Amino acid sequence: MFTPKWKKEAHHLVKGAKKFIDYKRDLLKPERVCEIESRRVDLIAAIKSKDLAQVNEASKQIRAVCENSLPQEKPLGWFEENVEVMFVAIVIALGLRAYYLQPFRIPTGSMQPTLNGIIGTPVKQDKWPSLPVRLWEKAMRGRTYVYEVNDRDRQIAVTPQGGLDIKDTQFMHFFSRAEIRFQNGSKIRLPAPTNPSSEIGLGSALNFVVRNGGMIPKDMVLCEGTIDSGDLVLVDKFSYHFRKPKRGEVFVFNTIDIAGIQKRSGEQGAGSHYIKRLCGVPGDTLSIQTPNLLIDGKIAQEPGIQRVIRGEGAFKINPNGYGLASPNEAPHHGKKLPQYLAKEGATLTLAAQARPGMREYAALGDNTNNSLDSRYWGPVKEFNLVGPALFSLWPFTTGHWGFIR
Repeated sequence: MFTPKWKKEAHHLVKGAKKFIDYKRDLLKPERVCEIESRRVDLIAAIKSKDLAQVNEASKQIRAVCENSLPQEKPLGWFEENVEVMFVAIVIALGLRAYYLQPFRIPTGSMQPTLNGIIGTPVKQDKWPSLPVRLWEKAMRGRTYVYEVNDRDRQIAVTPQGGLDIKDTQFMHFFSRAEIRFQNGSKIRLPAPTNPSSEIGLGSALNFVVRNGGMIPKDMVLCEGTIDSGDLVLVDKFSYHFRKPKRGEVFVFNTIDIAGIQKRSGEQGAGSHYIKRLCGVPGDTLSIQTPNLLIDGKIAQEPGIQRVIRGEGAFKINPNGYGLASPNEAPHHGKKLPQYLAKEGATLTLAAQARPGMREYAALGDNTNNSLDSRYWGPVKEFNLVGPALFSLWPFTTGHWGFIR
């Protein structure tokens, strides 16, 4: 407190020179290290002598030696600085995605009205709004206006199973697209998966193509209408390390080793992620008495599950509440696949006593009339869990922006 200012500054300079040597020793030549150490000794001696002129001179000398020790080191230019900032930002973003928060795009309508998947709506091109309106809708609600026309006569390729070679793929590992492959090796990638593309014309076009032996004529309109982007949500990958999953919350899981999904969805289901409502935890026995979901013989009371059961407000999309698995599910290679909750009295019991990672959970979609879930392919193992769906980021005008319930 009572130390003179010049003395404080000199002591700081002595310490700073020592840190400079420690931090830059791998870049400094041995003779430079010795010179800096020598100047430090001179400054310490000057401080002890309390000779202000000698202290100023020693300080000047040690600053000059340090500043000139690394002449090859130049200040970063604007380009280098921006690259460094971008690199650090990317590293932080990847770290957050790997351990804390992961963005996830809702691909289907199985969670409506809680969350929207990709939705196709037929709209004739002459009914489209002006370009500024379309751009505004793109930014605020993720709506794209689509008009796809086949540019030449082409024959659709046939799969080994005898069907038309049309399937869903991932574009840039993030965007779901339908892809039509042709016998000549060419392909058409549509701006949405097969189901929403079918809603805006692809279904009708393919019916025509089937009647004509797989040939798509030139100038045939494949898709015409709007595609609304699925909700973009943030998944909390951190919480399940410190708490147990809760019945009634919306959660995301991967589909690794869930045989029923892979058999029904093929390559797309082999390593993808699903989002559903967690409707059963280890030890629960589930059954359905439409419209009710029963847990251990009693109606589930969690708010999210109750909204589906009551079918009120926006949930009138599915007025019958929870229903049994459809008996009309398409066969797989001519064989019916196992179903778990397909008839009255059927139950699904979730394993509670199991080795780590093998405890079981049940996943059901809020839009149960249009959801491939645990009623069809059974339980989700603990090792499949990614985390609870935390926040809907975009689009902004669908009414879903905010924390997910």
